Amino acid sequence: MSAALPSPDGPVDVVDPRLMRDVMGSFASGVTVVTAAAPEGPLGFTCQSFSSLSLDPPLVVFAPARSSNTWPRLRELGRFCINVLAEDQTALSATFAAPAVDRFAGVAWQPSRQGQPVLDGAVAWIDCALWAEYDGGDHTLVAARVLDLGADPGRRPLLFHRGGYGLRDGLRDGPLDDDGLRDGPLDDGSRPAG
Repeated sequence: MSAALPSPDGPVDVVDPRLMRDVMGSFASGVTVVTAAAPEGPLGFTCQSFSSLSLDPPLVVFAPARSSNTWPRLRELGRFCINVLAEDQTALSATFAAPAVDRFAGVAWQPSRQGQPVLDGAVAWIDCALWAEYDGGDHTLVAARVLDLGADPGRRPLLFHRGGYGLRDGLRDGPLDDDGLRDGPLDDGSRPAG
């Protein structure tokens, strides 16, 4: 904790961002790749912040970084597919998280019924239309209407926990692993929130 900020209820301590990442990292999350079919070819980015939001109407929510170069392009298209990655797709997560000219090079995928890229081997996919956006600090909260979806019950999801893939003991510490994934970007340039 450090300096206090004014609030209607009195001063509020500023939370150290590193401490917040470490504590929030105690909550294991899945890893997704948000994809879209664009006139120039398919686009996509890795996004860890994703959740179901509503059953009626059917909505999901995800949070791309404000620094994302890909999300503004997907926003303009208005339609996209959220691919829930499988436990053996860590390399795919890294590919779509890294700055790249063509993230789809060598990546197998099929078009959904809505025409959006569904990555081969994904645990699940959710075809969406943009519903609303909200300010989320250094991220944007995106609410999306579910148009179609499917899952492979035989696949297990890729988890991100305590700064790395899979379930981990203890808090994150030390340098990046050999793949640069321990503390690497997860949503098109931002650092993982958990």
